[in-house]
Amino acid sequence: MHGVTSPSFDLYRTSEDHEELRAAVRAVAEAKIAPYAAVVDEEARYPQEAHDALVAADFFAPHVPEEYGGVGADALATCIVIEEVARVCASSSLIPAVNKLGSMPLLLAGSEEVRQRYLPPLARGETTISYALSEREAGSDTAAMRCRASRDGEDWLLSGQKSWITNAGVSQLYTVLAVTDPDGPRGGNVTAFVVEKSDEGFTFGEKERKLGIKGSPTRELHFDRVRLPGDRVVGEVGAGLKLALRTLDHTRVTIAAQAVGIAQGALDQAVSYVKERRQFGRPVADFQGVQFLLADLAMQLEAARQLVYVAAAKSERGDADLPFFGAAAKCYASDAAMRVTTDAVQLLGGAGYTKDFPVERMMRDAKITQIYEGTNQIQRVVMARQLLAGNVGRR
Repeated sequence: MHGVTSPSFDLYRTSEDHEELRAAVRAVAEAKIAPYAAVVDEEARYPQEAHDALVAADFFAPHVPEEYGGVGADALATCIVIEEVARVCASSSLIPAVNKLGSMPLLLAGSEEVRQRYLPPLARGETTISYALSEREAGSDTAAMRCRASRDGEDWLLSGQKSWITNAGVSQLYTVLAVTDPDGPRGGNVTAFVVEKSDEGFTFGEKERKLGIKGSPTRELHFDRVRLPGDRVVGEVGAGLKLALRTLDHTRVTIAAQAVGIAQGALDQAVSYVKERRQFGRPVADFQGVQFLLADLAMQLEAARQLVYVAAAKSERGDADLPFFGAAAKCYASDAAMRVTTDAVQLLGGAGYTKDFPVERMMRDAKITQIYEGTNQIQRVVMARQLLAGNVGRR
């Protein structure tokens, strides 16, 4: 319209550097991660080949700032890394994703001493860092956690358990949330700590037997009066739950990126197959019904990608409406990934239902993106609250 200028806000713009990064990650993923994806899933083993390849290419924990020995990738660049790895292997994409999840509390609220101690080895690929919030009876209701940490002089004694912890047993470091004031106000009595794998009294449960992401070990953590020095506290005592929720505002975007990557991988497989598969004397891709389905899948996938990239830009800037956009990106992208992968199996027909093709694995992997880091039902609660509070839609 005449006289109307462009908006002053810039949601995101992928730069030449972002696209060069995408090409570099894709090359590593296709050459050094994709060849092992099926066997990693079949054997339910940690994708060590992907781990080593990501370390060698500086894609292991790309979000770590340069002052701590990292490459300082912005939120969008980190999403691109996760997306491109997930395109070939969702389990492997959890390596950079969980490294960001586990270390985000340190970046948001950790002391300089804590950051200097733990972030450089993460950047060098000497450890992964996991995030421990959920418990058996405290999933969506995080404030109901029972894991306790009590003062003992200058130290803390940690007791209890955590459930559904990604890369448990592999990681050397764990950011753990525990109640430090049982009589304190609900939501204001939790503190974050760094726990090291070697700490006495810290053990692991058996690996969970899962539908998907089988290459990423999921286990319970058990703490039996684990002694933690006072300098292991992350942020303020009692402010841990707020810190946990702030962390998820940022890292839900990375799960959304993972969902986009899984969906893209499945769509790529489907497009390739229908162009080659012939029925009634011509390629299946020539049939309008197939074309319409492909168009719908591509449209949903691209809408998800755009929402994820907008949310990543908001994460980088720390925008006030990030809670809405992070939840929206995670919810929409994971729902889209489930639709795309399910229809990709359908497009391959009987072949899609076999392990000879990766789409059945991608469909199984996609399901978890609707559940972890907050179920999609919880994402809708988050979005509605932000909307009702007037935190969304203002330009």
